[in-house]
Amino acid sequence: MPVFSFKGFDTQGKKKSGLKDADNLRALRAALKREGIFLAEAKEAAMRAREAGAAAVDGAATALTFLYNPAAALRNWQNRAVGDRIQVAVLTRQLGTLLKAGVPLAESLGALVDQVERPGLKRVLAEVKTQVNEGSSLGDAMQKYPRVFPDLYVNMIRAGEASGTLEVVLARLAEFLDAQNRLRGKVVSALFYPIVMTVIGAGIMSVLMISVVPKVTAIFEDTGRALPWNTQILIGVSGFLANYWWTMFFIIPAFIYAFVRYKATPRGRDQLDRLVLWLPVVGSLARMIAIARFSKTLATMLSSGVPLLRALDIVKAILGNTVLSRVIEDAKESIKEGESIATPLKRSGQFPPVVTHMIAVGERSGQLEQMLENVAQAYDVEVDLKMGRLTSLLEPVMILIMGGSVAFVVFSILMPIMEMNEFVS
Repeated sequence: MPVFSFKGFDTQGKKKSGLKDADNLRALRAALKREGIFLAEAKEAAMRAREAGAAAVDGAATALTFLYNPAAALRNWQNRAVGDRIQVAVLTRQLGTLLKAGVPLAESLGALVDQVERPGLKRVLAEVKTQVNEGSSLGDAMQKYPRVFPDLYVNMIRAGEASGTLEVVLARLAEFLDAQNRLRGKVVSALFYPIVMTVIGAGIMSVLMISVVPKVTAIFEDTGRALPWNTQILIGVSGFLANYWWTMFFIIPAFIYAFVRYKATPRGRDQLDRLVLWLPVVGSLARMIAIARFSKTLATMLSSGVPLLRALDIVKAILGNTVLSRVIEDAKESIKEGESIATPLKRSGQFPPVVTHMIAVGERSGQLEQMLENVAQAYDVEVDLKMGRLTSLLEPVMILIMGGSVAFVVFSILMPIMEMNEFVS
């Protein structure tokens, strides 16, 4: 059934527009009339072309916004990304509720299409509904939109369809997405403050170095006296920034480009991931987040009927760390040879003993999913505690760093002045 984009007016003369599926224009006109909308214009929506065009326009608008107001652009991008993830979780829960109440799948999808306000997500759901009406399975229809429905989502949907428990799987999937959104929100909240403080501090120091310091330190050049090492460093840095500030527009992008290219290589990604796990505070937190994600995802997929080897393939891809992903790949190969899950995880040394012990107990007792859930819950609590401590620690640390930078500038200026006063007296 084709999907039409339409424009019209309601009984009060207000403009109405949107997307609606219908067999033809006559059926569309009749359906809108029943809803109190008089059709003025309609055309069949070319989904993928329109999505690409909308993405290009949205990207250009975001770029222009960033040029004039970077903070607003960052805030809009973050809100849109978070909003999409949250809305997918809400729609998943609602679809499970409708199916549990006995509403047919196509009708349930139609109800979700009518409810969604975001144009991109609305178009995707409308096309999924069209494909389901044409005989496609829900998992196969969703697989065509990996940016909205990732591999994990699609595999769980397929497992639910195969076992006849789609509504149960959707409920589990909604809970999983909610948990992942909460975890992602904690990480973003913990990183937001130091990033903002770093940007503000760099801006303040740049203004001091370019505008204030050169005028103050100019008086030292006529004295002919040897200056302290810190004052010489300050004058050198200030002179470079004052005379060659424009080079920052080339140096910073070049550094970012080189870093991104290096990270994109297998060796670079592996070394950076090892460095993250090695760092004192950040490493333990990153490991906990990865283990919580591993345990929750694997438990959810196994409970939904996804085969173990396929579940491990998906879990490996979402860990976000090549070192830990390699451990999961080795575990998968060991399982093919008849070993348990816990043995290769313990042998790697990357998973804490308590985690591998609980997984081993779960395998022996036949309650692996429940044990993984327990691990995920325990590590969620640990992540909360560590995030709280890290956030509390970052504030004074950032204040000390900014205060130390300003103190370095002040003392570098005051020390020669004090020496000059002593010489004169």
